[in-house]
Amino acid sequence: MKKKPVLSFWQIWNMSFGFLGIQFGFALQNANASRIFQTLGGDVDRLALYWLAAPVTGLIVQPIIGHYSDKTWGRLGRRRPYFLSGAILASLALLFMPNSPVLWIAVGTLWIMDASINISMEPFRAFVGDNLPSEQRTMGFAMQSFFIGTGAVVASFLPYIMTKWLGISNTAPEGIIPNSVKWSFYIGGAVFFLAVLWTVIHSKEYPPEELKEFEKEKEVSHPAARFRYREAAEMMKSFTTNGAAFLITGLVLCWFIFHKNLEKELYILGGGLAVFGMILFITWLLTKTGKTRNGLVEIISDLMNMPKTMKQLAVVQFFSWFALFAMWIYTTAAVTGTIYGTSDTSGELYNKGANWVGVLFGVYNGFAAIFAFTLPVIAKYTSRKITHSISLVLGGLGLMSFYVIKDPNVLLLPMVAIGVAWASILSMPYAILTGSLPAEKMGTYMGIFNFFIVIPQILAASILGFFMRHFFENQAIWALVAGGISMLVAALAVMLVDDVDAKKT
Repeated sequence: MKKKPVLSFWQIWNMSFGFLGIQFGFALQNANASRIFQTLGGDVDRLALYWLAAPVTGLIVQPIIGHYSDKTWGRLGRRRPYFLSGAILASLALLFMPNSPVLWIAVGTLWIMDASINISMEPFRAFVGDNLPSEQRTMGFAMQSFFIGTGAVVASFLPYIMTKWLGISNTAPEGIIPNSVKWSFYIGGAVFFLAVLWTVIHSKEYPPEELKEFEKEKEVSHPAARFRYREAAEMMKSFTTNGAAFLITGLVLCWFIFHKNLEKELYILGGGLAVFGMILFITWLLTKTGKTRNGLVEIISDLMNMPKTMKQLAVVQFFSWFALFAMWIYTTAAVTGTIYGTSDTSGELYNKGANWVGVLFGVYNGFAAIFAFTLPVIAKYTSRKITHSISLVLGGLGLMSFYVIKDPNVLLLPMVAIGVAWASILSMPYAILTGSLPAEKMGTYMGIFNFFIVIPQILAASILGFFMRHFFENQAIWALVAGGISMLVAALAVMLVDDVDAKKT
């Protein structure tokens, strides 16, 4: 048996550097995709439909890539082939998207881009679990948080830099994407590829034989982390019982939405439940006929076999990310409506408030990048659970404080608190999770863990608008209050998590 060696700060830096490029891609996409769609004639009320690419591709692609990267070993290693191939595809999509001639091509390119980014991103999470010993994982994921925050700030400001510093045009004829956006995407594509390439060249991976030795040592030193796995044939009843429950619930919900003539976005929730129920029945049928050696059965079996710690963290992630998506969707409307007192999107006051929201988002991302390196220190003297819980409490109170703050400048303070929560959300759950996962399924479970990020996103897109219209008179500020409460629930839930190697932070 052998223990994973401790890596130097710069080795951790190199293995995480690719996340800078990944976040460049995400930030450019998040900040400019809707602008591109509207420029090409997209309707405002259909933007959410175009944006379904992000949660849907993440839901599908990440567990598949994780599953196959677990089974890969070649000249470039285990995870690095996926880093590189995803980076090449995403960079090409970044170069092409601002040159899309028509709307449907831009929407299709967004789906390709998002899938490609997910191909690169998912193995990076597993990469830390593969390479770092337990006592360095908090630092490893904190380093990723640093690069995520840095990439988000720089990439988000690129169009502004192109215009104000370099004099590149920020306007264009109708139906044409401005050059400031085009050049931002070109730079983003180059940074994405080169940052990932740096990690591919300057990092190494342990071969499967060594990982098995590390796993044996972990099981001896941490008996609670020993993985108990039920094969698909043992879960036939679970497949049918859960499949029936999800299918019936989804169909009944869809019927109720139709019967009551409710908002059509609610069909996303009902349809999603029904589809998952059908997937469980397909898994049961394949298992019954002995066809268990395929990706679907293996991924669903892994989902049903989630370690206890992962199930507990799923609750934390759900409430954390529901709060984040509420913030991302409704902050502009909340700030312009409550503080600036306007909903006229063509007016100067509205656009002044919307621009200030961009600054606020830059503040929380920038502070998250700075604060990321403080997290391992706090965790060392307390615990990962306490560190994450405190961070979530600060974030929750920050979101709720939007209700009482009337001066836009004072909003900088809650954004600093949200930056603390954001840094922790990007690192602490993964640092806790990796200690409970078997090395041979690290990628698969990191992909499945992504479910608890995208499912609350889909839920937020499905129900928040309904609640805003029917219960809160379209006052977006209440969505931020709901997000704050959700983050406080996550802070309580994290204290119930079993961190199997908590003493080695």
